[in-house]
Amino acid sequence: MTTQIEQVRGNGTPGTVGQMFQGAVQADQVQSTVDNYEAKFTRSAEERKAAAVEVARDYYQLVTDFFEYGWGQSFHFAPLKRTEAFKESIRLHEQKLALKLGLKPGMRVLDAGCGVGGPMRAVATISGAKVTGVTISPYQIQRIRLLNDKAGLSHLCEAVEADFNKLPMAPNTFDAAYEIEACCHAADRRGPFKEIFRTLKPGALFAGYDWVMTDRYVPGDAEHERVKLGVEKGNGLPPMVKYQELDACLRDSGFEILETRDMRHDGDADLPWYTPLDSGASLQGFRNSRAGAFATHQLVRVLERARIAPKGTLQMHGVLRLAQQALVEAGKLDIFTPMYAWVARKPK
Repeated sequence: MTTQIEQVRGNGTPGTVGQMFQGAVQADQVQSTVDNYEAKFTRSAEERKAAAVEVARDYYQLVTDFFEYGWGQSFHFAPLKRTEAFKESIRLHEQKLALKLGLKPGMRVLDAGCGVGGPMRAVATISGAKVTGVTISPYQIQRIRLLNDKAGLSHLCEAVEADFNKLPMAPNTFDAAYEIEACCHAADRRGPFKEIFRTLKPGALFAGYDWVMTDRYVPGDAEHERVKLGVEKGNGLPPMVKYQELDACLRDSGFEILETRDMRHDGDADLPWYTPLDSGASLQGFRNSRAGAFATHQLVRVLERARIAPKGTLQMHGVLRLAQQALVEAGKLDIFTPMYAWVARKPK
């Protein structure tokens, strides 16, 4: 188990089984933090929007270790193909953004909502550009710095703890910007989009992939609303919107939209984007399959009963299992996409 933990944590430092699933929350605060998190999803849409920053921070403070364990260092989906390993699909998805943005050495790039920095390291490696990642989670900042050092990329990758609705950078700082499945955590994307616009140089490009509802989603449909709420609760999100709203947020923030595209059907027809979550057995070593998630849940149950993992850890993993189930349902209903893509430009 020690070997597995060191592989998951990725920093070569000793750790305990309990620490692997604790994240940044103190052991005696895990239960109350999870209870507070779940309570927010019983409130109105407007109340949930008002609490979006707190929900996102608590969520990633609690689940970052689970994500690294089950998913890897890049917390996002990608089109899947039989000719590509899962990790290769993820990396290619990231590299496509670097190519869309025309990144090259000497450029400064913003990664808005960078997780533990998997995409930033991929983008920096392929382009030679210097990437500044922003995350609201103090724990993710720790992980990024350790992982950047381990990868030998600290000279190209840096992390800043900040709310992307209030970026601490000066106007006209960056030559390009991107976000990958991150600004869906904002109560209103105009918040981060306007800040990205402000910190970009005139003529600079902003590209991304994000979570939106598709035209197949019918507001008020009981089944659609149940699945949608499951996706939101399982992933720390405020109420999600359709893709047209994302386009409107880009325009309202001052951007000129150059292209948009929903990439949810870009993979092989028999490998929809949610396949890893729906597979009964591990997909190419992917721990977050149904079988892998069940095994992890049983492990966490044992650890919590033995008081190795803090009380509330099992409850939080239950939230992640809800995310898994709801995302698969949303994918099969085709009412949701995690990869609505765009390229936009700040006018000169």
